[in-house]
Amino acid sequence: MTEVTTGRPVQAELAGMPPRLYPASPSRLLALVDCPRRYRMQYLDRPRPEQRPQRAHTSFGLAVHNALRDWWDLPRERRTASAGHELVRQSWIETGFRDAEQSGEWRRRAQEHVIAYLSRVDPDDHPTGIERTVSFVSGDLRVTGRIDRLDDRDGELVVVDYKTSQKPLGEADARTSLPMALYAAAVWKMFRRPCLRVELHHVPTGEVVSHTHTPESLTRKVDEAKSIARDARRADADFAERGVESTLFPPVVGPLCTWCDFRAHCPEGQTAGPEKSGWAALEPAEVPRAVEVD
Repeated sequence: MTEVTTGRPVQAELAGMPPRLYPASPSRLLALVDCPRRYRMQYLDRPRPEQRPQRAHTSFGLAVHNALRDWWDLPRERRTASAGHELVRQSWIETGFRDAEQSGEWRRRAQEHVIAYLSRVDPDDHPTGIERTVSFVSGDLRVTGRIDRLDDRDGELVVVDYKTSQKPLGEADARTSLPMALYAAAVWKMFRRPCLRVELHHVPTGEVVSHTHTPESLTRKVDEAKSIARDARRADADFAERGVESTLFPPVVGPLCTWCDFRAHCPEGQTAGPEKSGWAALEPAEVPRAVEVD
């Protein structure tokens, strides 16, 4: 046993033994890519620095997601599009809005969006999974995540993700998404059935953006995740030895710093400009695509 500066024992790797699995979610992997400093504060610092209060667009997105999830739990006779009105009301979160009037306006919008979306959903076509946790192991990486919905369409498994951002989506959003590809790979391994199609359902417009992977393209995405995980494992180990003195967590200073939940603890990020208000993402012209996380 050896001791590191954190005072926690670390078991030495035995010669010839495979390395321990590195557990990660897609969001954790992407956090390292987006900004190593934010990754450190979010996942490694203990105690974790206090985050700013939840923003309005996150409250809006959570309420919509929860309403669409809970709809499937209703008795069949109540599973109508109009039921979405009450489900959104029950799920509504006030946090982040400028005032009660703005919150009420966006609650009404959420209700309209959910009702319109549900009017196109067959209430008898129950999904194979709703907010299903999926996981797979590849090499020394274990990926775990949660998918909004898993459909079985004529024997084909399809990963569905709800989006509530104010900006429209494009085909590239589905094709290049690392989380969606990893979810498809996890479904394939867990259900032992091919899963190649991924869909982003933009609830405000009803638009569906899809991409059908090939086995080769999924393999490339898994390899991408494994590459990021190797960097994350190296960074985590350096942090365990050196703490905040580690040089592997530089800030990536740019427009996203004005939206960062940990901005108050990052002097470099504060130089990027004034912090965005809690409701700024409700205006589509204001929002860089990387902020649009549901």
